[in-house]
Amino acid sequence: MELIVVVAIIGLVFGANVLALSSLRAARESAGTAALRHARTKAIRTGQPVRPVMTGTQHLAPLFLPDGRAIGPGADLLTGAPLDAPK
Repeated sequence: MELIVVVAIIGLVFGANVLALSSLRAARESAGTAALRHARTKAIRTGQPVRPVMTGTQHLAPLFLPDGRAIGPGADLLTGAPLDAPK
């Protein structure tokens, strides 16, 4: 009888932990992040520079180059590296 009670308690604790951990799943990708990822993929596949379509922030959107680099505000125009990166 004691063994059944111990197994039941362990099962309840395990079940509660599984439910708690399942809520820690990664959040779904935001529309802005998806647009950036899609633009970078398209630039690499087509070999042409691509600017992502983002509502309201078009002037802040980076330009993705065919080699996968992104250039835009705060980036070196020649290399695409961040201007504030340590040298």
